[in-house]
Amino acid sequence: MSDVTSRDRQRLAAVAARLMAEQGLDDFGAAKRKAARRLGLDEAMVEWPRNEEVEAAWHEHQRLFAPDQARALRRLREAALEAMDFFAGFSPRLVGAVLAGTADAHATLHLHLFADAPEEVIQLLLEYAIPYDEGDTRLTLADGSECDYPVFGFVAGEVPVAVTVLPTRALRVPPVRADGTPMPRAKSRAVARLIAGEG
Repeated sequence: MSDVTSRDRQRLAAVAARLMAEQGLDDFGAAKRKAARRLGLDEAMVEWPRNEEVEAAWHEHQRLFAPDQARALRRLREAALEAMDFFAGFSPRLVGAVLAGTADAHATLHLHLFADAPEEVIQLLLEYAIPYDEGDTRLTLADGSECDYPVFGFVAGEVPVAVTVLPTRALRVPPVRADGTPMPRAKSRAVARLIAGEG
């Protein structure tokens, strides 16, 4: 690998990490593509940094510029456990920046819920008189199927929460990221271990 290519990879990782930190992005692929455009690099010619390189650069950025991030991340993960307990009947999984550890105090908490009838989730929100907004997001599953799935957004305490409702088969066939790799997701036990490991 040439020094130029190596420098480009490092620059891309650093800019992508900064974008994730400052703009709340939790998609590594999107952050890298946005970083390439910002740096004026030809995406067709770029040797992309690995997600692990971007994550390492992100941690360094947070260490230098957001020393309170660890406290905010712990609070978000604790809020995730509470939300997952509330939605226990829908096999909740934590996804996104709060799971990855790249979330800051302004991040939205993202959960995936599993139900063949999204109205079941609406019924629960209505039962507890929780005001919510409704939207959708397009996801690709590991079997190649692509679909728009409903997203319900609300605020729990001071934490913005977005729950995406997927069919129950998506428990076995996970969504994939832009690079085709499975989207990381965690059950409540794994989230509890993350919190315990933060000491």
